[in-house]
Amino acid sequence: MAKTLPPPYHHGDLRRSLLDAARVMVCEDGIEALSLRKLADAVGVSRTALYHHFQDKNDLLCAIVAEGFATLHRLMDAALAPETGASRERFATFVHGYVHFATQDAELYDLMFSRTIWKQHTPNDALRTTARDCFRRLREMVKQWQADGIMSDRFDPKRLSQVTWSTLHGLSRLQNDGVYKDQSGLKAMCDCAIAVLLNP
Repeated sequence: MAKTLPPPYHHGDLRRSLLDAARVMVCEDGIEALSLRKLADAVGVSRTALYHHFQDKNDLLCAIVAEGFATLHRLMDAALAPETGASRERFATFVHGYVHFATQDAELYDLMFSRTIWKQHTPNDALRTTARDCFRRLREMVKQWQADGIMSDRFDPKRLSQVTWSTLHGLSRLQNDGVYKDQSGLKAMCDCAIAVLLNP
């Protein structure tokens, strides 16, 4: 008697489900515990179906990280939207939003800037483009803030962008790494960073 094959697997958005499940696995057990075999089992699909979306583990991690940079893109877009308030207010909202994202989704943020992606493996073209565009967007923001007079025009926009990002990244990493365990001072640190980066 011939073996009855199971019905084909139907899924509305398999890629989305794979990314969501992978993020949960990374959050709970770390990057090392993530494998395509475990992921396929967790979602309930064959590895063949999974390979239609991701070539290997590095490709999957790059896709997760790209979504993190897409979140930063949205924060930057809001910071450039004049209808959301005055330039100084938008800058403050961006700073607080950046640090909130980085500390509330710490596992994703840490992966975005980890050696796993940028040194131990090769970021794929899509991730390189997304990350590069993110910094380019920040430089556009800095140029706009300089034109608005809230940031000093004595500095090259590229260098000021690097210092701005480094400041926010440093605050976030000190919190995520447990150096500053008390979150009650995080808002005050953000406010201090805003005061330092902006013109009086």
